[in-house]
Amino acid sequence: MTEISDTLDATGLLCPLPVLKARKRLKSLPSGAVLRMLADDPAALVDVPHFCAEAGHRLVSHEDEGPHQVYLIRKDG
Repeated sequence: MTEISDTLDATGLLCPLPVLKARKRLKSLPSGAVLRMLADDPAALVDVPHFCAEAGHRLVSHEDEGPHQVYLIRKDG
């Protein structure tokens, strides 16, 4: 089980806001922390994995949970 360090509710936000808010939140977390992000923007399915790859973070998991998606992002670096 992955220990969640913080949760970001980005539901109701459209591209690029979920990723921009995730970037800002991850900056304040220590290396190795896991951010749980909720999003319902269809573009997040592409944007979040791309953001993780570009920023050097690891997308631990992605699940559909009712009307939104849940992303677990581990901060690296």
